[in-house]
Amino acid sequence: MPISFAHPARIDAPPAGSATKPRPRALWNPYLAGLLLGGVLLLTYLITGRGLGATAGFAALATWLASLLGADVTANAVHARYWNEGAPLANWTLVLLVGAALGAFVSGWLGGRLGVRIERGPRTGDHTRLLLAFAGGFIVAYGAKLAKGCTSGQALTGGAMLNAGSLVFMLAVFASGYALAYFVRKEWL
Repeated sequence: MPISFAHPARIDAPPAGSATKPRPRALWNPYLAGLLLGGVLLLTYLITGRGLGATAGFAALATWLASLLGADVTANAVHARYWNEGAPLANWTLVLLVGAALGAFVSGWLGGRLGVRIERGPRTGDHTRLLLAFAGGFIVAYGAKLAKGCTSGQALTGGAMLNAGSLVFMLAVFASGYALAYFVRKEWL
């Protein structure tokens, strides 16, 4: 049974005596959300001179954690970059990650979609779903490292700059997702 932290006033209650579950409120209009995201990307360019992306925030956090454990962060080219820029926790992309997490929390709460649950198909167990999610996350993280940027950095920033590598990356993401869908559809049906 899922645990729900949803705000009670934000859920459309079913009719009295009905056995149906309450429905969350509608999501944002995707066109409006896309327009707002484009505005955030433009403001990021104007204010910081750089685009959006999450990989740098995770790398800054990893640098800080490695330094706490006594690792020589200057011996690793990736960690040395963040260490030499100053305090790794002062990296603005780390603030971006915290803001994204807080924004997602507020959006879920206001939309009545906040809860702890494992979303899966009816024929897939929780253990299998979590294992597949971990494997997929690892593949995406490894791909982000190889591509020198996450999907948000590649798609939003690289796409806005019409970077050929970013456009090829996104084409590969959609093509591989479409090709793989046939083989994993049983996990959701």
